Amino acid sequence: MFPMDVWLTYSLACILLVLSPGPDNLLAIGRGLSQGKLAAIFSGLSSGTGILFHVLAATFGLTLLIKTSALAFYAVKIIGAAYLIWLGIKVLRSRSLFTLEPVKKQSLTTIFSTGFLSAALNPKPGMFVLAFVPQFVNPELGSVTTQMLVYGAWFALLTAFGFALMGIFAARLSHWLQARPKVVNGLNIGAGVTFIGSGLAVAAMKQR
Repeated sequence: MFPMDVWLTYSLACILLVLSPGPDNLLAIGRGLSQGKLAAIFSGLSSGTGILFHVLAATFGLTLLIKTSALAFYAVKIIGAAYLIWLGIKVLRSRSLFTLEPVKKQSLTTIFSTGFLSAALNPKPGMFVLAFVPQFVNPELGSVTTQMLVYGAWFALLTAFGFALMGIFAARLSHWLQARPKVVNGLNIGAGVTFIGSGLAVAAMKQR
């Protein structure tokens, strides 16, 4: 059902996507710097869970509904865009996503929910999963639903693992960054702009 050559090609494509800069891996990196390795791991897991949500939605039709229903698409788009823009404004105002100063520790529940909502409320990953994963599905090799779920779950797992590693690596860079406050400030500004830019991109999405 899962030919090795197809699986390796799919895995490589997923890894490249995980490494692409975006708001969710910035969240994991920020958690690693300000909250430590465990927070980075939870942030990565939350993003992976958000991707898994989109995989389940795409597999069982919710994403298709959003793609075909103007009202559903508009509602999800506005909610997702508003959440990303709100996160961006919050980062720009507080400058605390990337910080090496002592800060109030956020609960792991808060860290997880923030990462999950950032991924799950953004309709772009859902549209991407709907367009990307089926390219590797072959109906002649067995259940399409099973293939969608397995390929999607692997993408979610690679996302969680990759983002967590980014956050852990960032945590190890904290000593180097302590002597470079301007770099940290620039990272916060860049992250805030990325969140807002992602939100605006979602808001500008058109139904296809």
